[in-house]
Amino acid sequence: MAEKQDDDCLVQLLQKGNVIAFDSLFEFYSPKLFGFALKYFKNESDADELVQDVFVQVWEHRQSLKSELSFKSYLFTIALNQIRKHFNRKAVSLRYLEGLQNDPEITNNQAIQDEDYESVLQHVNLVIEQMPPRRREIFIKSKIEGKSSKEVGAELNISAGTVDNQVSEALRFIRSQLKNEKLALLLFAGLFLF
Repeated sequence: MAEKQDDDCLVQLLQKGNVIAFDSLFEFYSPKLFGFALKYFKNESDADELVQDVFVQVWEHRQSLKSELSFKSYLFTIALNQIRKHFNRKAVSLRYLEGLQNDPEITNNQAIQDEDYESVLQHVNLVIEQMPPRRREIFIKSKIEGKSSKEVGAELNISAGTVDNQVSEALRFIRSQLKNEKLALLLFAGLFLF
């Protein structure tokens, strides 16, 4: 019962944008979510990513949280939905890759050769360079250097929640910049989503 009362107080503070309340909820629930996700993903990187995604959603929807409902149930519902989306995306990506392999327009030209891979990677890097400096720095530390939100937050003296928000915004920006480019988007998905 005490856990529920503590959650209620923290959720009420979180609704008002209290970062300390967010960090407290994150510290308490992230190990539980991580263990839950690991059972499905069987790898720590995907499980850690899921925890970050769940808490990004919590932060983004903090004002609509209902303190009278179970915060724990809310978190695990989001987690389960994210797990379903993850496996759906993987299935779509595999179908997309199979389609690319069977697409004569792509397989008959030089599109998938090494030099094109490099040029696509350069294009993705140019898009990353267009981000605001702080967001770019956070994104690089998180997604390219592979550091956890906690590590990036400690390094830059910001909360893990802020790191998650900035990474989410960066991914949204990159997706929007690459939406009309089949190969670049596929590379981006391979590098940053799976």
